[in-house]
Amino acid sequence: MKSNTIKLALALSTTAAALVLGNPALAQAQSDDQSSKDDVIVTAQQALKQVVSSGDIGVLGSKDALSTPFNVSNYTAQLVLDQQSTTLGDVLENDPAVRTTYGSGNQSELFVIRGFALNGDDVSINGLYGVTPRQLVSPELYEGVQVLNGANAFLFGAAPSGSGIGGGINLVPKRADKTLFRATASYNQNSIFGGNFDAGGRFGGDDAFGLRLVGVYRDGETSVDHEHRKVGVIGGSFDFRKGPGRFFVDFGYEDQEASWSRPSVRLAPGAAVPGAPDPTYNYGQPWTYTRLRDLYVLTRAELDLAPNVLLYSAFGFRDGHEYGDYSTLTITNGVTGDGTASRLYVPRTDHNQAGQIGIRGKVTTGGISNEFNLGVSMNFTENRNSFSFGAFPKAVRTACGAASTSFCTNLYNAPIVDRPTNSTLPSSGGSLTDLPRVARTEFLSLFASDTIGFFDDRFQITAGLRQQKMIIDAYSRGTRLRTSEYDKSATTPVVGVIFKPADNISLYANRIEGLAQGPTAPLNAATINPGEVFPPFRSVQYEVGGKIGFRGLTGTIALYQTKQPSAYSVPVSPTQVQFVVDGEQRNQGIELTLNGEPTKGVRFIGGVSINDAKLTHTLGGTNDGKKVVGVPDYQVNFGTEIVLPFMRKMTFTGRVVLTGKQMIDVANTQELPAWARFDLGLRYNMVMDGHPITMRVSAENIANKAYWASSFGGYLVQGTPRTVKASLTFEY
Repeated sequence: MKSNTIKLALALSTTAAALVLGNPALAQAQSDDQSSKDDVIVTAQQALKQVVSSGDIGVLGSKDALSTPFNVSNYTAQLVLDQQSTTLGDVLENDPAVRTTYGSGNQSELFVIRGFALNGDDVSINGLYGVTPRQLVSPELYEGVQVLNGANAFLFGAAPSGSGIGGGINLVPKRADKTLFRATASYNQNSIFGGNFDAGGRFGGDDAFGLRLVGVYRDGETSVDHEHRKVGVIGGSFDFRKGPGRFFVDFGYEDQEASWSRPSVRLAPGAAVPGAPDPTYNYGQPWTYTRLRDLYVLTRAELDLAPNVLLYSAFGFRDGHEYGDYSTLTITNGVTGDGTASRLYVPRTDHNQAGQIGIRGKVTTGGISNEFNLGVSMNFTENRNSFSFGAFPKAVRTACGAASTSFCTNLYNAPIVDRPTNSTLPSSGGSLTDLPRVARTEFLSLFASDTIGFFDDRFQITAGLRQQKMIIDAYSRGTRLRTSEYDKSATTPVVGVIFKPADNISLYANRIEGLAQGPTAPLNAATINPGEVFPPFRSVQYEVGGKIGFRGLTGTIALYQTKQPSAYSVPVSPTQVQFVVDGEQRNQGIELTLNGEPTKGVRFIGGVSINDAKLTHTLGGTNDGKKVVGVPDYQVNFGTEIVLPFMRKMTFTGRVVLTGKQMIDVANTQELPAWARFDLGLRYNMVMDGHPITMRVSAENIANKAYWASSFGGYLVQGTPRTVKASLTFEY
């Protein structure tokens, strides 16, 4: 701890030195004209928007906040920079409808929107699925992180991995809109040093060509003891804009590593919920790791056929390689923390392609407007993977009677054991060198919609249909033969209504469906049907809401109800579970958000979400009325930024994150208590030779509270300890 404190002190003192030396007001006298110019630059930096409610709404195109019958938030690149976000989960800490957890035993981020899962596989880029790097994504590459609360099968199509029923996330690449060079040096507790750059500009006749490049590198130990992260990212965009046409190429390469990570925790049947260990304590093993390498490329062409008619096409692909030794801890005694842990090795590759062609236009006749959309979209995915459990020696498993694929451990005093040998033969887990194809999907859809506007578009009705064909094949890892095939079509309609009683007020309602590939049973030693693929299912959502823009603020309220089949794990023995689809999950709730700057020097980000998630129509009615595992009754994310009149270059930031109690098991006999977290920070803007410089320091979980953050899927995920971040950004 002492060495960590020294490192932090050095990092902050270096930043402070740069602040003092770089501040002309402290280093040398300035003329009144120069001071005035610097004040203008500082004010401009502080006024950059962090959240906007407009953006691309799938096939409907770009819409402002008051002209869409859906609840949408767009977190900008400025927010990513100001909050020093390093993952999508960091960005979504601002959204009260979203919670971030982790996958089974690994470090993949899993998002829970309106109480339903959104896998990393189902995050889209520019409206295309299957192209985004899975598991972990660096937000520095993107101009915006758009969150659409609610089902979206018509807007984006069916998500390829079977999630996204409660909402979607769409990433918007950065583009070269102006000359820019920005460099940032960063520090994350305990010893993660790194930085990023962002450069771009336009060139050629009439600035027809544009190029934007972004790079990121970080390496070091996190605030969790011994946990190590390494990130190397390069990405960018090239575009050509001339006359009525535009052409874009976006690309990215991500190389991410996480080692000795703190694992998720499962409770054996009858085990009490243990108290969360010390916030920094790591009960994982040094041989656990995740290695992710993803390359993606997207192209997009647009042609203005007429002033209000756009023809567009898009295509993208991703090649992903993933390797990891994962571990899940199962608690058998919640009082002492005794339990067992396992090992799962998974090599995996993904080869995905996606495309879209469409036409969008708007015509007005006799005071009635018609905005039409027609198009086709395609998505192809192929997943190859194998798995192997570990064979542990008797010396590390005899004391607790653990099976050969597990070892004895303790949540509060975990012994270090050697990495085990493989225990699974290729006949069941597949070859670890020549990876077998496990799943292949082909999604093809045709979509059409029309938005009719009356009274100068104060009243709008949107109606649309998407005809979707889903071909899903599953294969045996051992024999490599196809074991199941699903080939069916479904029509997912949408109806939306907007009424604007005033220029700054919009009331809306929608009825929209979700369509998803069936879930896959988790790959781990505790699940008796690992890798089993279930048939696709659909959901129905009803929503009403309102939006208001007032004095720099955008406020929203949404009331919704969504139903879909329910999937979860049920115990079949003290150490094993079976993944099943049983009954229906019905989520209904209210969302309130408030984003913007009501007065100069004060900014709000966030809101509150209330969710009532229950099981219905379960087998024999056994679990009817039970609360859904891992879905809190309420969620609050609310941040404030304040610039004091007598310290105009300084911005003070604060955020509170509240989460209600969560059920751990389907029978609702175990629960996690509610928890609260507080974050604090500051930014200092200054100018050196006409160039903006920003220093940032923040601390998340300022009280260093130990708590279980999530029980989604029946797995306990511990909240991160107090984490201090510091950065220094120079712009040319």
